[in-house]
Amino acid sequence: MNSTATDVVRLLTVNGGTLAVAESLTGGLVAAEITSVPGASKVFRGSVTAYATELKQELLGVDAALLAARGAVDPQVAAQMAAGVRKALGADWGIATTGVAGPDPQDGQPVGTVFVAVDGPSGPRTGSASGGKVEALRLNGDRAEIRRESVRSVLVLLLTELAGEHTGNERAQDTEQNGGF
Repeated sequence: MNSTATDVVRLLTVNGGTLAVAESLTGGLVAAEITSVPGASKVFRGSVTAYATELKQELLGVDAALLAARGAVDPQVAAQMAAGVRKALGADWGIATTGVAGPDPQDGQPVGTVFVAVDGPSGPRTGSASGGKVEALRLNGDRAEIRRESVRSVLVLLLTELAGEHTGNERAQDTEQNGGF
């Protein structure tokens, strides 16, 4: 069991949040990692594995013109996948993976090009697209290694966002308890 997934489930539970996952190159591995954690059913809404490009548009609401112009391996596509799954499954947080695990390039992108995204209740942040946060990865290794690292990376990205939210909530509660100082 992954300690990052355990921490994600713990923080979501503490914050009373829920999570939905949109996956492409990881093919369900992110959802499997999260659901391997005891208690995940309290926070995990579900997942959409939209491996085929047209399903990203049909199931997750990714802009068809964006997909036609840029292909599925794109930071804006990742952001829209995260936002789309969050909306479709009624979750507080949405995360997404899209990229090229190999063995061949896709949409003009080399093997190892991956985008992971998170979309949450805190709204747009600096460097984000479509109200979330996207991280571009350039991974080395074989197909299995690229997919594994993509899972790890999207969970770390989410954990960073959740930890920031949790820290902010603790500070707000502490300020409230101390008379607003």
